[in-house]
Amino acid sequence: MKLLLQNSKNINLLLGLLILSAFLLAMFVSFFYTPHDVNTMSVADKLKGPSAVHWFGTDEFGRDIFSRIMQGTQTAFFVGTVTVLIGVVFGTLIGGVAGYIGGWVDEIFMRLMDALMAFPGIILALMLVAVFGPGMVNTSIALGIIAIPGIARIARSGFIQQKDMEYVLSDKLIGVKPFTIMFRRILPNVSSPLIVAASISFATAMLAEAALSYLGLGVQPPNPSWGRMLRDSQSFLTSAPWYTYAPGISITLMVLGFYMLSNAIRDLLDPRS
Repeated sequence: MKLLLQNSKNINLLLGLLILSAFLLAMFVSFFYTPHDVNTMSVADKLKGPSAVHWFGTDEFGRDIFSRIMQGTQTAFFVGTVTVLIGVVFGTLIGGVAGYIGGWVDEIFMRLMDALMAFPGIILALMLVAVFGPGMVNTSIALGIIAIPGIARIARSGFIQQKDMEYVLSDKLIGVKPFTIMFRRILPNVSSPLIVAASISFATAMLAEAALSYLGLGVQPPNPSWGRMLRDSQSFLTSAPWYTYAPGISITLMVLGFYMLSNAIRDLLDPRS
């Protein structure tokens, strides 16, 4: 039974890394090369099926779908990376300070986080994008703000558990500064759940970006976005189904890869496993 569980963890890790490595490779290659120009239109090639020339077919403007999927990985990873950076940096800072200091500081910070969490994530993202305007950067910032409360709560819980440990009390006795104790001593010991939360936030951010782009509030044309491609393909579900399959499967695989990787990381870092 133990061997079976261990194999399950390895499968999650290997498949997650394999899927994400393939998308990362596609992203890096797309900076220098795509089989066709992603924005070049061709009436003669309109809605052609998959072939040796156009592996995933073409869209309603004759653009190569495979090339646009490749460049769409840039959007996906950019939004996910910025979202995670904002969420982890500010979430850890807010949660760490609240958990370590406690008292009225904890109460104020956590009530602010509760206020943010009171709104459904996608609704809050829609509000923020509507205020700041659509676009890749604004979408990333909006999703990063949404990610802060969840990570802040995880960080707060870890800091509360660690702040009364012997090594922390010893540091206090010898006069180590609070900031040093918090982020050089306690933070490494609470990093495991934060890493898992960051990987899940990455996948969630990509889904949210696809949803916003589908609604026309995310990444704007001509920049390729898988969510926008799904929206544009709706009118051709029966006549050109390949147009829908490519971005839909890409979103599914990318999110699956991150969730498999996060599960594997959680199991590997959990001392009870």
